[in-house]
Amino acid sequence: MRTRKDIINDLKKSELKKIITIFSLLICFWASAQSEALFNRATTAYNEGNYEQAAENYLKILENGQHSSELYFNLGNCYYKLNHIAPSIYYYEKALLLKPNDPEIKNNLAYAQNMTLDAIEPLPKTIFAKIYKSTVKALSFDQWAYLAIAFMFLFVISYIAFYFFRFSSRKRLAFVISIISLLLMLVGIIFAYLGYREFKKDNPAIIFSEETMVKSEPNKRSQAIFTLHEGAKVNVVDVLNDWKKIEIADGKTGWISSEDLKMLKDF
Repeated sequence: MRTRKDIINDLKKSELKKIITIFSLLICFWASAQSEALFNRATTAYNEGNYEQAAENYLKILENGQHSSELYFNLGNCYYKLNHIAPSIYYYEKALLLKPNDPEIKNNLAYAQNMTLDAIEPLPKTIFAKIYKSTVKALSFDQWAYLAIAFMFLFVISYIAFYFFRFSSRKRLAFVISIISLLLMLVGIIFAYLGYREFKKDNPAIIFSEETMVKSEPNKRSQAIFTLHEGAKVNVVDVLNDWKKIEIADGKTGWISSEDLKMLKDF
């Protein structure tokens, strides 16, 4: 049997939970309002040509734990205007990770990449590999997953309709739609998986050092096999202490200091 003291303690706990919930909501509202004010100040500074101040305000929003494709895109624009090659490419690439098919991001990224010194020719790909890559990357893996869920709901609705429709023509149409929806749902699941696998395998980074020597082994005493400059995009395939093994688009590999690059997927 519960005592008066137990009931009072339960009430206190309930009140405490309410206070914590209200306090958390207030913090969220305050952070959102602060970020909006920073964004407006950054936009005003950018329009006035004060790109350093704009970038500073955008970075403060990131420090508050909020990020978006638009935010990274604006940061890329700020650094591009300041002729800072590596940061501009870095933030354009981050924006592209969140919106893979945005033409404006791709266009500005191409302009920024024209400022780099390294001309890296990618390895030739077969037609099948090109079709596979373009299809999988037509949507992000989570977008493929959402599409699969949408077709799953369509399959369920049309399957239920099949049993409730009286006329054979409608039943036939519902049956055909359910089968097509099921197939498209499976396609969405497959491409979501393939996209996620590609996303995990791909570990891109941008060179931030003005010039870095790529070594044959993860130490300063080893031979330099080629040179990279700021803004070059690499893929990190291995890590050992303070060194990262990188691969570039033409297939060359080597080791560089972790301080010379910044990972793109550090959201």
